[in-house]
Amino acid sequence: MTQRTIVALKVIVWFACLGPVFYLVFKFLTHDLSANPIELITDTTGTTTLILLLVTLAITPVRKFTGLNWLIRFRRLIGLFAFFYIVLHFSTYLGLDIQFDWHQVSIDLTKRPFIIVGFVAFLMMIPLAATSTAWAIRKMGGKKWNLLHKLIYVIAALGVIHFWWKVKADHSQPAMYGSILALLLLARVGLWVRSKMKRPPSRKPEPALVGD
Repeated sequence: MTQRTIVALKVIVWFACLGPVFYLVFKFLTHDLSANPIELITDTTGTTTLILLLVTLAITPVRKFTGLNWLIRFRRLIGLFAFFYIVLHFSTYLGLDIQFDWHQVSIDLTKRPFIIVGFVAFLMMIPLAATSTAWAIRKMGGKKWNLLHKLIYVIAALGVIHFWWKVKADHSQPAMYGSILALLLLARVGLWVRSKMKRPPSRKPEPALVGD
């Protein structure tokens, strides 16, 4: 794949990832943010965060099963957009929903489980975003960096739990995202098994003959 094609695809990915922002801006400009605009913004940014996390997780198994190695060029970009949306999600809660009422924050972080797991997921994403550069990989070393970034599975699981606990009645949407996450985890297991099967068995040294 040529560099020009990669650049064109990155532009498309940028516009696709910014789609929810364009959607909310359009809703605002047309005075169509619904009867509860804060809820619309919260739900849009939260759902987008979870979708982008799942897309990020899907890149490696899709790349390895299909051989489309150029997909790896988009993983960091999409992961950073996931962080961007979780920041918007948290900022909407803090600035618009409770209007920086720190007493309410302390209550929510002790008595509302869905906010607790969501906040933990947000905190976990900060070091991932902070170490998403080539410099960070060199500084940490590939092994430590990979170990840290496996937290994305925990973050995605917490995101599904956060969504499930927030919804009061219809759990079909969080259940769908949970099922996709489960499939991605199974795909990872499948890749691990395949790598073990391809690895040649280690040969045991033959016992030395007497007199050798």
